[in-house]
Amino acid sequence: MICRFTLDSATEFLLGKCVSSLSAGLAYPKNSPPGQDKDYTDHPANVFARAFSDAQSNATFRGGFGTLWRLAEFWSDRVKKDMEVCHRFIDPILKDALQMERSMKEAGQVRTEEKGAFEDTLLGHLVSCTEDPIVIRDETLNILIAARDTTASTLTFLVYMLSQHPHVLKRLRAEVLSTVGNSRRPTNEDVRDMKYMRAVINETLRLYPPVPLNVRTSVEAVLWPGVNGDSPIYIPPKTRTLYSVFLMHRRKDLWGPDAEIFDPDRFLDERLKYLTSNPFIFLPFNAGPRICLGQQFAYNEMSFFLVCLLQNFSSITLAEDVQTRRSAEWTKGTGHNSQEKVIVRHHFTMYVDVSTSFLES
Repeated sequence: MICRFTLDSATEFLLGKCVSSLSAGLAYPKNSPPGQDKDYTDHPANVFARAFSDAQSNATFRGGFGTLWRLAEFWSDRVKKDMEVCHRFIDPILKDALQMERSMKEAGQVRTEEKGAFEDTLLGHLVSCTEDPIVIRDETLNILIAARDTTASTLTFLVYMLSQHPHVLKRLRAEVLSTVGNSRRPTNEDVRDMKYMRAVINETLRLYPPVPLNVRTSVEAVLWPGVNGDSPIYIPPKTRTLYSVFLMHRRKDLWGPDAEIFDPDRFLDERLKYLTSNPFIFLPFNAGPRICLGQQFAYNEMSFFLVCLLQNFSSITLAEDVQTRRSAEWTKGTGHNSQEKVIVRHHFTMYVDVSTSFLES
């Protein structure tokens, strides 16, 4: 459901045309009777969502083989079928955009209100740079992953955390109602004033970073200092180095002894010293010259969503009866995974696994 919200927001903001995927109605578990209804499963928004997710999972599987991925898909292309579904969903939007750009050029270069609104979108910029539909489509789908999945991941885990920490929900709702009221839409000033909301979002991003793994390639040879007295690490030039944002955000040597505990106040009290002394320990949007261009857009979108949600709901309960079954062995561990009430998975981004959900009889 949240993926539909972020998809509609992304397409309206980036493409200038909302695809109205929220019109599919309520989201249901796959194996529930409503979830198997043909009109529901065949709705374009649901077909696209399934294909978009499956394509990312298969592309992630492919990435593990590096340049040899074709050997693992010798007889068939694992990604092609799902991408064809995604293309059918987005190609009509791109076709209309290219036609609009041609019509505007034929009518002259005078900037009208309609033309200005279109030119100010990502898609308007793309069609002004090239008429190659493949380039435009690839760029559009790439930015949709960043605009839809990352924000949807954070909001999903945030709502999950609110269901597990009712005292956080109560305090956050009180801030929303005291700042915005029970019906007014938030302004930019409202969002800036709600410090606890930003702390709740940041704590969710810390424990559940939407992009849990990343990779960088060294330009030249470098010697990294060892950790906790270990020997330095030599990195040759042009070497791909994988790193886990997920694990780094839970390291006690970086975040303190309570690093695995969900506590938004760590972004407001004296524990903020860990972050201010080393900002690079918090990388949900990466950092430095390659920091995410959509950072503030994401914060504003998530804040708007939470305001509207908490203006209408005072409590949230996790429906454990429709979650994927967890292995009994998981609950015997000592790490954070043993405490989870859901199955956490990832492809390019993190998500809650509901692919094999069930209903109690």
